Amino acid sequence: MPRLEFWYDFASTYSYLAAMRIEPLAEAAKVDIAYRPFLLGPIFKAQGLMTSPFVLNPTKGRYMARDIARTATARGLAFHVPEPFPAHSLMAARIGMVAEEEGWIGPFTRAVFAAEFAERADIATSDTLVRLIAGLGRDPEQVMARAGSEGIKSALRSRTEAAADKGIFGAPTFIAEDGELFWGDDRLEAALAWVSGAARPGAE
Repeated sequence: MPRLEFWYDFASTYSYLAAMRIEPLAEAAKVDIAYRPFLLGPIFKAQGLMTSPFVLNPTKGRYMARDIARTATARGLAFHVPEPFPAHSLMAARIGMVAEEEGWIGPFTRAVFAAEFAERADIATSDTLVRLIAGLGRDPEQVMARAGSEGIKSALRSRTEAAADKGIFGAPTFIAEDGELFWGDDRLEAALAWVSGAARPGAE
């Protein structure tokens, strides 16, 4: 099957919306999803931004919160802006790298986003992360140890550098096998159509 890469930061509000619906949409489109957790912080820093644009521009931030709330309600999801915002997503991302290698990245991704945006949990704390890992039937001690290893730390740095090299400037971003890039939850359907061939030039 064709494959679509799903690039996201666990602190990203719009990535939450995408993560909670991407699997059934991809299954219907007969597209495999490759989860690609990374960190937006270094991407923003390279743009001259020291934090989220939603913090730097309060008017934009208020709009984002209302926009996400409307969309989440329409999709049957709860939504709360986490405190602090943006959440500190480093450790969750490192665990995500472990989960990606071990084959449980999809359930972990959804669990983190639900805890953060629906349950008001702080995803920066070990207590929250250990609870989520255990809830997925994994050994928290083993996973946390791997997540703190130099190999995983290096892999996440390389992943974030790869995001910049691919031209990613925000999240969620979807990248097709031919390099076509789509940014934003509202472009998910277009990305799946492109990957499946339905939106390609000359497609019937």
